[in-house]
Amino acid sequence: MKEPAGDGVPVTVTCRILKLAGQPYYRRLDKPVPDAVLEEACRANALFDAHLEDPEFGYRFLADEARSSGAGMADRTAWRICRDNRWWSVFGKKRGRVKKAGPPVHDDLVRRDFTAPGPNRLWLADITEHATGEGKLYLRTVKDVFSNRIVGYSIDLRMKSRPAVSALDNAVARRDHVDGCILHSDRGSQFRSRKFVQALDRHRMAGSLGRVGAAGDNAAMEFLFSLLQKNVFDRRRRIPREGLRIAITACSWRGLCRRRPAQTA
Repeated sequence: MKEPAGDGVPVTVTCRILKLAGQPYYRRLDKPVPDAVLEEACRANALFDAHLEDPEFGYRFLADEARSSGAGMADRTAWRICRDNRWWSVFGKKRGRVKKAGPPVHDDLVRRDFTAPGPNRLWLADITEHATGEGKLYLRTVKDVFSNRIVGYSIDLRMKSRPAVSALDNAVARRDHVDGCILHSDRGSQFRSRKFVQALDRHRMAGSLGRVGAAGDNAAMEFLFSLLQKNVFDRRRRIPREGLRIAITACSWRGLCRRRPAQTA
């Protein structure tokens, strides 16, 4: 349209020859990018940000995260955008060859040496889950190796990165002078997320990650969760979420948070 108009041919004549209406042309000229395309791009950006933070989420959880950030959409719309961009959950169906776990964002600074010269020098973090009568409940804990206490924890209904950050913030709020403290964990997606790495940088802490499939790299936390499994989970099967939440809180701060004296021969 612009080239004939530059040569002196009116736009109406060009539209008549091409059998096109002039109103869509002027509307497109006034707004090159339609509102629907901009809205679709905003929705895709919100879904992609949620997918990067929690790659294990399916399209329904991604739609919830996008709606909480202000990008309203239906679940079916989120499914279509995720399908077109091939944003699959890591727990979904296998597509092609089995991929390896994601790259570590930190080195292994502990190397199975679970000792510390003083408080706030080495913390351990991990996540465990338990089934209730209303669905699963996820527990994130942060433990101080020197005092053998749980210094922070968070309980949530979903496996997200935000509760892991909340557990870390809870631990930092209870302790002072955490600069340079090492936080060691397994290579879970929550501990490799951008939010968790930014939280470590904000508190001036050093991150440490174990190897893939090596439970011994975080054996101290595995032992703690085995005690929790025996004392809390195995005794309360299929109870409501709130009941299990209260039991975990009572056991964590009453029994597992106390510093147990060293065993002597």
